[in-house]
Amino acid sequence: MARKVKAVRRAEVRLPELRPFEDVELEPDGDYDGLEFADLDLGGQEGVGARFMDCALRRCALDETGLARARFMDAVLEGVRGVGTDLAAASLRDVELRDARLGGVQLHGAVLERVLVSGGKIDYLNLRKARLKDVVFEGCVLVEADFAGAVLERVEFRDCALRGVDFSGVRMTDVDLRGAAELDIARGVESLAGAVISPPQLLDLAPALAAQVGLRVEV
Repeated sequence: MARKVKAVRRAEVRLPELRPFEDVELEPDGDYDGLEFADLDLGGQEGVGARFMDCALRRCALDETGLARARFMDAVLEGVRGVGTDLAAASLRDVELRDARLGGVQLHGAVLERVLVSGGKIDYLNLRKARLKDVVFEGCVLVEADFAGAVLERVEFRDCALRGVDFSGVRMTDVDLRGAAELDIARGVESLAGAVISPPQLLDLAPALAAQVGLRVEV
């Protein structure tokens, strides 16, 4: 009997009453607890190594914002937008990212655990060598997302569009792709071991799978 894919443990974020962020700008290694960042332009600011706990970022601009090695715990990012946000080697745990409009986000080497990415559109998402555990992508559009070398465990794609995704060298365990509205794999179809797909998806991927094993199909 085929083993069932394990269900994702979804993020459950319950924020306390928040205080408004009133400082001039982010600080490297800053410690932010119980704050709401609302309708702010944080573009170009440096919050490298900062810690965000029980925080909400709503409708903030994050163009070229430096958040490498930042830690987000029990946090909500809603309606954020920007290009070139640097979250390299960041840690996100119990985080909800909702209705984001982002491009060129750097999350390579990051650790995501119990994260929900819901709605919105992210272009050129860089998750190379990242570690994702209990992550749900739901109702969003990912254009040319790069997962190369990443480790995915209990990851679900639900009602989302994956366009030109790179799965090269990815290690997958209990990855559920059946609910993806679009599944366009540019590279790395050979790395789908450990994932589950639907019969229609298998038909769509058949040419790439055949090419991978050197199988010719002729009439």
